[in-house]
Amino acid sequence: MKNRKQKLLIIILVLLSVVSCKYNEDKVNQGENKIEKKEGIKETISYPYKQDLNVPEDNYRTYYEVFLYSYYDSNGDGIGDINGLIKKLDYINDGDPDTDTDLGFNGIWLMPIMPSTTYHKYDVTDYYSIDTQYGTMEDFKNLVKECDKRGIKLIIDMVFNHTSSKHPWFLSAIQSLSIEPCGEEVCTHEELCRQHNKYIGYYNFVKDKPGSGIYYPTGNGWYYEGVFWDQMPDLNLSNEDLRRDLEDVMSYWLDLGVGGFRLDAAKEYYSGAPTKNIEVLSWINEFVKRKSVDNYIVAEVWDSFSVYSTYYKSNIDSVFNFAFAKEDGKIVKTLNYSDTSNSGSAFADALILADKTFKGMNEKAIDAPFFTNHDTARAAGFFVNDENKLKMAAAMNLFMNGSAFVYYGEELGMKGSGKDENKRAPMYWSGNEKAEGMTTGPPNMEEVKHIYPSLEEQEQDPGSIYNFYKRAIRLRNENPEIARGTLERIDNITDIDICAVTKTYKGSKIVMLYNLSTEEKSVDLVASKIEAEGIRGYVSATGKEVLIKEERAILPPYSVVVLK
Repeated sequence: MKNRKQKLLIIILVLLSVVSCKYNEDKVNQGENKIEKKEGIKETISYPYKQDLNVPEDNYRTYYEVFLYSYYDSNGDGIGDINGLIKKLDYINDGDPDTDTDLGFNGIWLMPIMPSTTYHKYDVTDYYSIDTQYGTMEDFKNLVKECDKRGIKLIIDMVFNHTSSKHPWFLSAIQSLSIEPCGEEVCTHEELCRQHNKYIGYYNFVKDKPGSGIYYPTGNGWYYEGVFWDQMPDLNLSNEDLRRDLEDVMSYWLDLGVGGFRLDAAKEYYSGAPTKNIEVLSWINEFVKRKSVDNYIVAEVWDSFSVYSTYYKSNIDSVFNFAFAKEDGKIVKTLNYSDTSNSGSAFADALILADKTFKGMNEKAIDAPFFTNHDTARAAGFFVNDENKLKMAAAMNLFMNGSAFVYYGEELGMKGSGKDENKRAPMYWSGNEKAEGMTTGPPNMEEVKHIYPSLEEQEQDPGSIYNFYKRAIRLRNENPEIARGTLERIDNITDIDICAVTKTYKGSKIVMLYNLSTEEKSVDLVASKIEAEGIRGYVSATGKEVLIKEERAILPPYSVVVLK
């Protein structure tokens, strides 16, 4: 009987222990997973490979794309503004190499800031002013000054494919179209007639609607081209008077201290005519570089790789590399598919092909990799709640050659898809939508539910997406070879899940090994003929440590190591 009682007591104690453990497990799962997560990334916290920053002063940079409207509101009207961006510059880059509280971007691409009739401001009504929703010209001058203090190159969106239908040029042209030519050397009409108004030549007006193209009626018997929208009449970039006016516009902003331009919709300058578009870009490039060889130009040419790569013949610095971006790009395919054409080794081949192709068009070409932007869905929706893949995709973008671009909020894993407005949602500073600086977002934006926490929470979690971005950008800024090095593939690795390349810049060579799989990988450095003294740094999506053991590199799932 005594033994039975003892056995019963033991059983009761075991059951109580199980219940207690289950309670604690549930408690963690219901609200304390950050603690559990931090235990799992102990190696990340004790990261021993921090190096000095080594960032040459050139046009190979790491850019942060900012949509002011949704970024940070400084005056409480719900709309982001220039002063809000100034307030958050230290978040982007504080200019102090000894701190590690900033993201480390050394370039900002500012989406349109000029007066407009729309929230996105891609329909310009005045090329020489700041939209009042965003602030004043004095605010902008202050932004330029504060960026300069921090070593941030500020480039702005320059929309030369079209203007707003409310632009004075277009309004003047429409009025004159109704007035018959006077036939005199000097116009005899009270208002300028068709013969004498130069602004008519700034646009693509026709008397009879063409059988192809996108044309809209003016209301007075004429039609005008508008590829994107009837409120965005296309400019005629063959017109020399227009070109002189646009040169004045570029001079104005460059003289204010802007470091260059992102050229919107360059593919549509002459729709379906790449050769003519390349000529326009050549003209812009020659003018901008005459002002200063340090000015930077990147063009948006949303087309196939074979088409947009030819735009480097214009001698502009960069063209956005769409082949690696978006949900159907090389990065997502590599992470989401397991076939040989989307393997790690195939990714190495793709990197080398892009680099050689661009340099073949222009030996000074600077690639412009990006993963998402204001026109695409956000990356968090590409991987079905897989945070490790999301982090790895960020590293794959940031470790490409050239000037890498990151859309605001991607460093937090923000969501956004469907309508354009949803892709431009308020920067997720806080889970409290009434918190200081929070914007209300674009009109007609649908509710956007984020998967990952706000910045407030992610700052406190060493294993967060935010802190992964900081590490990846730091690694890029510590090793100039990452952005600038000549690429070569390492052929002596048979595991197709490994992307293995070297990058050589000014006689300095690094080795980059990517584990693009869900499993730990071991790379035999001797058999692979990899010569390196040790680890320069690494990123690891899981937080597990990259190690060198017995001349083998031990790579956790979804990790990248730099050896030198």
